[in-house]
Amino acid sequence: MRPWLWIAGLTVMTALEPVGAAGAGPAKIYVADEEANTVSVLDAGTLSRSAVVPAGRGPHNVQVSPDGKLAWVTNNGEEPKQWEQEQRGMPKREHEAMGNPGELWAIDTATDRVAARIRVGLHPAHVVLAPDGRFAYVTNGGEGTVSVVDTEARRVVATVPVGVSPHGIRINPGGKEAYVANLKGETVSVIDMETRREVAKIPVGKGPAQVGFSPDGRLAFASLSQEDKVAVIDPATHKVIKKVAVGTVPIQVYATPDSRLLFVANQGTRKSPGTTVSVIDLATFKVLKTLETAPGAHGVVVTPDGRFAYVTNSYANSVSVIEVTELKVVATMPVGKGPNGISVTP
Repeated sequence: MRPWLWIAGLTVMTALEPVGAAGAGPAKIYVADEEANTVSVLDAGTLSRSAVVPAGRGPHNVQVSPDGKLAWVTNNGEEPKQWEQEQRGMPKREHEAMGNPGELWAIDTATDRVAARIRVGLHPAHVVLAPDGRFAYVTNGGEGTVSVVDTEARRVVATVPVGVSPHGIRINPGGKEAYVANLKGETVSVIDMETRREVAKIPVGKGPAQVGFSPDGRLAFASLSQEDKVAVIDPATHKVIKKVAVGTVPIQVYATPDSRLLFVANQGTRKSPGTTVSVIDLATFKVLKTLETAPGAHGVVVTPDGRFAYVTNSYANSVSVIEVTELKVVATMPVGKGPNGISVTP
C-alpha cells in the first residue's frame, strides 16, 4: 500500500484579479486529484477549473510533456472489476498477492481526453519526461523499480531496479541523470539515462519523498519527510553538503528558473496538518520566508517564467497561487478531493 503521505480535507476559494488580468503564467495547470480519481484542469488566466478528466484509480502524479501536448498521469489502473475479468480463473489468494498493476495515462491537452494507457509497475508514484519528451520515467513504489516508457511506441522498454519504495523522481538539467527518492530506503538513486542503470545510491536521511535540481545544475535536493529537513546534494560528488530545517513533513520541492529560491511544501499529517511552504534562499541555504497556504501543502511547481508557484493542498482540496517576486499567496482555487501532483503547460 502507499505511504501515509497523501490524503485530503476541505475547500477554500479566494478571488484574484491581477493574475488573470495580467495573462501571465501557463495556459493550463493539471492537478492529480488522488481521492477523486480525476485530474483537474485549471485555466491559468481565469484561475478557474475548465475541465475534470476521469483518470483511473488514485491518480497520484501528473507531468506535462516538454512540448505541452500531453499530460502524463500515474494511477493504479482501471476499476478492480476490469482487472479481475482479465485474471479470471486465477486462485483468489494468488490474485490478491499479485496486486493490481499500475498504469501511465496520457491526456491530450488540446481536448483534455485520455489518449493512451500504458501498464507499468505496482503502485506507480511519480512520472517525469526526458527533455526531448521521447521517454517517460515512472517510479513503481510497490516493487522498487523505475519503468522507462517509450512515449511514441506507448510501451515499457526498460525496467531499472532502484531503492526501497521509490517515490519522487526528477531529471537533472543536463538530461543525463535521473534522481529517485527512495522513501523507505533513506537514499536517492542516480540513474544513468543512457545506460538505464543505477550508477549511485546517495545516503540522504529519513523519508526522502521528492527530489529536485537548481536549473543551473549546481545543486540537487531531497525532501526528508521524517526529518523535517531538505538535504542539499552536490551533483558532481553525489554527496549531501547541507541540511536545511523546514516545516513538518516536507514533500515536494521546486526551484525558481533563476536558481535563486527553492519552494518546499510542508504537508504535515492528517492529525496535525502542515499549512506552509518554506522558501529557501539558495545562496545562503536559509529559509527566507514561510508562507501560509492551506492544510496539507504537498505538490509544488513554478511556472517557466518564474512569476508564479502553484501548491496543492491535499487536506483542503485546493491549489494555492504564490506570486514569486512578492512571495505572497494571491489566490486559492478549489479542485478535486486529495490533490497531489501538479504540472503546468510550457
